[in-house]
Amino acid sequence: MGGQRLIERFNLRSRLRFDIDNGQIWLDESRMLLLHAKALGALRRELFDSLGAKRARGLLFRIGFAAGQQDADLASKLLGAGDNFDVFQIGPVLHAFEGLVKSTVTEAQIDWEQGSFFGEVECANSWEAESHLQQFGTGDEVACWSMSGYASGYTSRFFKRFIVFKETQCTCRGDHHCVMVGKPAEAWGDDPYLEYCRPTEADTSFQDLQQELWQLRGRQREQLPPGRLVGSSPAFRTAFDLLSKAARSPITVLLLGETGVGKEVFAQWLHENSDRAAQPFVAVNCAAIPNDLIESELFGVQKGAFTGAQQSRPGRFERADGGTLFLDELGDLSPSAQVKLLRVLQTGEVERLGDDKSRKVNVRLVAATNVNLQRAIAEGRFRADLYYRLATYPVAIPPLRERKADIPILVTALLEKYAPVYHKHLKGPTDRALQALMAYDWPGNVRELENLIERAVLLAPSGGQIELEHLFAGSTPATPPGAPVDRQGQVGNVREARREQLYETLLDDDFDLQAHENRLLELAVRRASGNLTHAARLLGITRRQLAYRLKQAGGEAGACAQEASS
Repeated sequence: MGGQRLIERFNLRSRLRFDIDNGQIWLDESRMLLLHAKALGALRRELFDSLGAKRARGLLFRIGFAAGQQDADLASKLLGAGDNFDVFQIGPVLHAFEGLVKSTVTEAQIDWEQGSFFGEVECANSWEAESHLQQFGTGDEVACWSMSGYASGYTSRFFKRFIVFKETQCTCRGDHHCVMVGKPAEAWGDDPYLEYCRPTEADTSFQDLQQELWQLRGRQREQLPPGRLVGSSPAFRTAFDLLSKAARSPITVLLLGETGVGKEVFAQWLHENSDRAAQPFVAVNCAAIPNDLIESELFGVQKGAFTGAQQSRPGRFERADGGTLFLDELGDLSPSAQVKLLRVLQTGEVERLGDDKSRKVNVRLVAATNVNLQRAIAEGRFRADLYYRLATYPVAIPPLRERKADIPILVTALLEKYAPVYHKHLKGPTDRALQALMAYDWPGNVRELENLIERAVLLAPSGGQIELEHLFAGSTPATPPGAPVDRQGQVGNVREARREQLYETLLDDDFDLQAHENRLLELAVRRASGNLTHAARLLGITRRQLAYRLKQAGGEAGACAQEASS
């Protein structure tokens, strides 16, 4: 199947969209960049000069490998249950579509069942070969390292085996064409070429490449906080630094922040990193317990204290003895419970309901609220003396909209949490999905993000990526913004693109041209309040043409014509 036919079959032009107003180019859900080939060539030259030939070649190969896997994912999405041979037809088409090289598969010996593979690809107009000739001139070595990596990554993804393409001919050493040969890595034997291209795993990810780049710069990635806290943004770091300084002390900590920011996770981290880590961590959501039960839950109850108290039982303070008690939604405590809580904080003793005996407790208290306690004090809903006792060490946890730089690593952590639960392996979000997550305002904070990611893990296919449609139920745009490329390679007009989308949507249904025309005539007349001259102008026809068509239409459209002429 020819390249043009594949482009038409999979509607590739509509998947490549230029959203110039927002400075973005998209190929399906992957963000693309339109770069000057000479600028990229200069960067390539810099890699060779700074890293040396061997390391630069290996890095270029692995970058190409990752790009090939990205296109393989798109090809899988386009092909669905298509013929396996299409796999090796659409790959070169995608590579050419991106302006990198014109590739032609000249030989493909593939046995999917036996796992055998041999492929040969002839390349023309390789940007990498042209760049190498401009920067270094003709030499004795092949030069299309990222091209070879791309073919290897693309094929490895589909074949589920590490396939290595090696350039055997190259215009950079005087050959007529660039030619690449591919076969399983083990079939290359002890060829030293494998030293350039063997990734740590056959499924090299962008995260691995990013780590390698950091190491090449002589730096280590910034360490994340230990435990379940995730974040590295300045807003997060400010809160975390305050929290970490209080971890080893007995001081009472008041966590402040909106609903869903993760106050309980912060409290658990505080406990796990204190000298009470081996003792109990007891959490109480004060808002979830009815006011008439909150005191017995916190302080315990003695047998016979009230009807139904059949036996004595300790409260949460006693159960947390030696450890940490976390009181969430503290602002919802009843006035009487506030009085008793203040007494426990002052004396270190707790008295069960219906008992006249005090019990000594050694509890580190961590409280949390999303209520403005100072306003609650002014309104008489919260005791000022209790507030000053609790607010010895306040820590404000920022909302997610103020720490959006943490979203990518939060998403990674949440995928690691939920993918095993649903028995899936996922490669993370697409560029478009991640951009949507970064643009969202997050009224529900980290809890909302967690719920969204769990839903996405459930919906996304194992082995694939999380796409925009997996995240926001019923609110994703049907097609990305921007203008597509037409058959002549011209970037279309955005308004025309929207019309084209509308026409395609109409044709997807049982299309009735006459019915749609009648409906348009009727709507134009109604919008013009019955003035046929104005309605005709809206439709781009003459008044006489409109009157004739309305008369021919009959029904509601014809009634509009009679009503307008009367």
